[in-house]
Amino acid sequence: MATVTLDPPKLTLTVRLDREVDGRWMAIVDSLSGVMVYGQTRDEAVRLVVAMALRVIADELEAGERDEMPVLAFDLAA
Repeated sequence: MATVTLDPPKLTLTVRLDREVDGRWMAIVDSLSGVMVYGQTRDEAVRLVVAMALRVIADELEAGERDEMPVLAFDLAA
């Protein structure tokens, strides 16, 4: 059996949050194309945008568009 040691790069994604006039929350990760969601609450919008960002990164990994799986950190910018 072989052992592989991984030292993945850290990727910090900034989540931009805005409150719409109708009360919904919009969450956007500008550094990932198309990652924008709406939620009824701030927490819901954050949860949904993080899930979408993870899906986009997973798709990029499967398609060979990313070399390594990064360690992710999310920064909430209100």
